[in-house]
Formats: sequence, structure tokens, C-alpha cells
Amino acid sequence: MVVTYTLTRGTIKVSGIDLEKDGPITTISINRAHAKNALDNATALALRDALRSFDADNDAAVAILYGKHGSFCAGADLKEMSHGANYDAWAGSAEGMLGAPLSKPMIAAVSGHAVAGGLGLALYCDIRIADTTAVFGVFCRRFGVPMSDGTTVRLPRLIGESRAMDMMLTGRAVSASEALHIGLVREVVEPQDLLTVAHQLAVQIAQFPPLAMRSDRRSLLESRGLELNAALRNEAYLAAQAKSVEAAAGASAFNSGEGRHGQIE
Repeated sequence: MVVTYTLTRGTIKVSGIDLEKDGPITTISINRAHAKNALDNATALALRDALRSFDADNDAAVAILYGKHGSFCAGADLKEMSHGANYDAWAGSAEGMLGAPLSKPMIAAVSGHAVAGGLGLALYCDIRIADTTAVFGVFCRRFGVPMSDGTTVRLPRLIGESRAMDMMLTGRAVSASEALHIGLVREVVEPQDLLTVAHQLAVQIAQFPPLAMRSDRRSLLESRGLELNAALRNEAYLAAQAKSVEAAAGASAFNSGEGRHGQIE
């Protein structure tokens, strides 16, 4: 059962997850300081509900995923697993706990550890911004826990097979500066600026007409594994609605001078 969080502006706290809405921007924060924001099953379910609530909210355009207390997410709560709890993978497939990628864009704002399943959560997002304290890694390598949150699929697509294989076989820590160098993150900022920069980017994305942006995003995601002509047909299919609804109005706006030189009123 999915819980719907009804919120116009402000914050809701539930089971280790805080959801804050500010206009079209929704910030979803993991809040388990005692566990470096590792997720137990109850918190993972609360995160799922928060993500789905954002996706179903007609007024919400972009989500920021964040970890409070200086850590993004340390993966699954191994203490819970050590007591016999079953671990359900979060983001490895549409059948995973978090399900298929959302229909709207998500930005990961990474501070501190994004390791093991926490790395999987960062990869589940569309764009990653890190602060200088960020550390990425397949730390579960040390404990014989396999990656089952989509990392073995998403990571090589982002940074290349050679670099991804190195991270997965060695389990080594990857710093924020290295993550920027290999294309794992978009930019690196000071810790005090992380949420501000992420929010500014979210606002920039949210101002665009949504149908075309979301159809382009969906086409990019769904093109993986498709033969070229099939991918092109899918792009045309997904673009059709945006063309009929937004493109004519957008062309008129451009003709009147709006949107030129990167400026949108």
C-alpha cells in the first residue's frame, strides 16, 4: 500500500524519511543518523512511498534526494540483516522495492558516504551533485553482499565498463574529485552549498514545459538495449503528445522573443 503525502509547503517526517515541498521542488531526505542513513526495510518502504507520492503529485516537477547528518546513504542496514531480516533489493528492476524509474527527474545531492546500496540510490537518480566530503564505493564487497540495486547495470553505462569493473572488484573508495573526473557526478561544491546548488538546478529544470522534457528523458532511458530503428520509433511515439500540446505554443513564444539566449520568462 502506497502512502500519499498531501503537502502544499512544509515538511512531513515518517519512519526515517523527511519529505519537504517548496513549490514544484520536492526534497526527500533520509534521516537515520545512528546508521549513517543505511536503510532498514521500514525506511526503504517509506522512501518508496515518498518517491511515488512525488511522482503522482501534479504540482511537483523535480525531486532532490538527500541524506541528512553528513551522509547520503550507507546502503542496506546490515545490523537488521544480521538478525535474519530479509533484504529486498531497492532499485534493481521494476519489481524492486522502489520500482521502475519515476516519470519525473530526480537529482541526488550527495554528502558523505554513498556506498553499497547507497551508491545504487545515487545511480537511480538522473543527475548527481556532490559536495567535497562525498565518497562513493561498492563497500559491500568487504562483507560478501552482492550489488542488487541496479549498480552493475547503471554504473558502467555512466562511467564505462573499465572504471565500473575497477570499482566493483576492488570495493575501493572514490572521492568526490575522482567522481567528477570520471563523470559519476555533474559538479562538486562545498558542503554548505550542496542543497542550494541542487535546488537551483531543480528550479532551472522545473521551469521547462514538462511534456517535452519528460518524453525526452523517457526516450533516453528506454532506448537502452533497443535496436536503432526501434529506439527512433519509440522517440517519435513519445514525442507525439508534446508536439501536439506544447510545441506550437513554444514556437509562438520563441517567435515573440521568449526563450532566446537561454532566457525563459
